[in-house]
Order: sequence, then C-alpha cells, then structure tokens
Amino acid sequence: MRRRPGRPAGLLAAGALVLAATGTLAGCASDDGGSPGSSSSSSSSSSARPELEVTGAYMPAPSMDTMAAGFFTVTNSGGADTLTSVTSDLSDDVTLHSTKDGAMQEEKSFTVPAEGTLDFASGGNHLMFAKLTHKPRQGEKVSVELHFATSGTVRISMPVKSATYNPKTGH
Repeated sequence: MRRRPGRPAGLLAAGALVLAATGTLAGCASDDGGSPGSSSSSSSSSSARPELEVTGAYMPAPSMDTMAAGFFTVTNSGGADTLTSVTSDLSDDVTLHSTKDGAMQEEKSFTVPAEGTLDFASGGNHLMFAKLTHKPRQGEKVSVELHFATSGTVRISMPVKSATYNPKTGH
C-alpha cells in the first residue's frame, strides 16, 4: 500500500476498516455482468469531445464518524477524459482509490475511456471521504463535484444508503 507523506498510518487502517465494514472489499460485478472498472471501446476518434453521464451514485451510511466511501459510474459516449479530483462539502479530504488483489491504493486520477465506462463500485475503484464535517445518515444527500481534465466540473448528489446497500438488489 502506498502512503502519502505525512498521512498517519492509523488513518489508512481506519480507511481499510470502513471499506471492510461497507463491503467494499467483497467482489461485485457491474449491472451489465462485467467486472468493476471494465470498459468498452469502439473505433471512435480519440479527438472527439467527451460526453459524460454519471449514474448510480451512492454512499453507504458510514459506520465511523470520520470516514465514508462513495460509488458511481461514469458513462462516456465521446472522446476520452480523465477524472482528476473530487471535492465535497462533507470533507476537505476526498481521495480516489483503486482496490487490487484486496489492497486499497490511492490514485491521482482515473481515465474515462472513449465510448466506455469508469466504474466506482464495491470491491473496486471508490472515493474515500476522510475527516468528515458530520456523519451522514441514511436518506441524506451529499453534494459532490467530480473534476475532469476536459469536461470540467460535474456536480452530483450522492444519496446515503444503508451500510449494506447493494445496487443490484436495491437493499
């Protein structure tokens, strides 16, 4: 696991605990039967302008007062783009993470492939909200801004679901 300088080891351990508590480390396939983070591609020109749509956003109700995770899917019907950062009123410390072989790793950015998808799903890519301004409760909506290199800022509302919510079953 890679650590940012000055980041306390306890914070990373707490993050791993949050992920385990919300089921993030369990395997989860996307709604189309593909795996998290999978993308499709076509012969679209890479110089085409990205056309992004964000769907399926949610945050499992956090079990801790200090950390939460977030999930969504970005579908791109145009040229490639890059998710460079995320901001939210819920936290001044929102980071992008991948999960590979059960290990969480912070990432600087994620590519949104041309004519493809970028999945943030349980068991794979996810957002980590640290140092929460308050502990969001089920039913609340969290404002989130996704910052893309080409498309700019996309604002979404992330509903807080139950801690065990599964998008496939709705529970």
